Amino acid sequence: MRTAPQQPTPLPDSPRIDGARLWQSLMALAAIGATPKGGVRRIALTDEDRAGRDQVVRWFREAGLEVRVDEVGNVFGRRAGTDPAARAVATGSHIDTQPSGGKFDGNFGVLAGLEVVRTLNDHGMATRAPIEVVFWTNEEGTRFTPVMMGSGAFAGVFEVPRIHAECDGAGLSVGDELRRIGYLGPQPCGQVPGGMYAAYLEAHIEQGPVLEDQGLPIGVVRGALGQQWYDVTVTGMDAHAGPTPMALRRDALLAAARMVELVNRIALQEAPDGRGTVGHLQVLPNSRNVVPGEVRFSVDFRHLAQAGLDRMDQAMRTGFAALAEAAGVQVAVQQVVSFDPCVFDAACVDGVRAAAQSLGLPHMDIVSGAGHDAVYLARVAPTAMIFVPCKDGISHNEIEDALPAHISAGGDVLLRTMLALAM
Repeated sequence: MRTAPQQPTPLPDSPRIDGARLWQSLMALAAIGATPKGGVRRIALTDEDRAGRDQVVRWFREAGLEVRVDEVGNVFGRRAGTDPAARAVATGSHIDTQPSGGKFDGNFGVLAGLEVVRTLNDHGMATRAPIEVVFWTNEEGTRFTPVMMGSGAFAGVFEVPRIHAECDGAGLSVGDELRRIGYLGPQPCGQVPGGMYAAYLEAHIEQGPVLEDQGLPIGVVRGALGQQWYDVTVTGMDAHAGPTPMALRRDALLAAARMVELVNRIALQEAPDGRGTVGHLQVLPNSRNVVPGEVRFSVDFRHLAQAGLDRMDQAMRTGFAALAEAAGVQVAVQQVVSFDPCVFDAACVDGVRAAAQSLGLPHMDIVSGAGHDAVYLARVAPTAMIFVPCKDGISHNEIEDALPAHISAGGDVLLRTMLALAM
């Protein structure tokens, strides 16, 4: 059961992280699975993932953290608090990557959490509540589905037997691969010593261009957009491009093009939190001199509120039907994916904002357009996220990059927010 965290305690004199040490740790981890273009390929439950896990676990232990591993391979490092009855304040992310991933996606959140612990150790600071740093299994969902697998299992969204039975394209199961790499842990999934977290924070690169465009180092994340995906089929009639007069055509592509433009207009009407994307389009028969008789395309709608998603859905269905009738074609819409919007805990979000303000760091409220482990953690614990810019908004790419100053600023905000919650 989620409960509200304590109001953050002001900490005007709290220390700063060692930004150079955090950067060095990021570069050292990026060397495991490094790619020729400067990125990282460390796919979940591969040998490279095992090597990355082993390195982070070594760092956890060197920092004095008590390490435990659960039955889906989530790894937890705990720093004890002074109050035996206090529930832990946690932070983390993931260290698995895309096949052509970057150095910062996920890794920043885990190593920023480690740097929080190192900084507390450096200054001999004890906290009332325990501190936990976590890395979650298979956030990316590249090799195994579902995405955000470990955090989803932790939050009770996915059953552990189902997770263990999931197989990759070669028929290798999650359970067998966890055992092979040595991370099939004994800890029951979803159990935390002393009770569920008092709060969970996740630092992350933005993976979009907004902060860089605004020239701001910190994003205070209010929540994550809900998602609804659709497969759309527009059916007209194949016809010869020469003999068929324009007025007598049933051109599926012409109707589809108008529908694509409508998706864009619908999203613009839901600014600033609406998103609408057509990312896949297939034209049949795809011949130069044939009027297209069928077009299949995808629609991806996102919004921070379910009411917004509902409005977008209705506007799309009504608009598509009208465009199809005007063009003399048929349209079929099938919803294939639905993720609920996630609004983060107000007290945790306020804590992040207060930390940025106390550090004199320019910041803005922002929403996440992507899924993160924090979205599932928000179902079981008060949660918030901290964003820092990434160059050109590029992520899931070997050229993903961030400035050391921004990485350090995000670590400082994380430290100060966690201290305010844990003291």
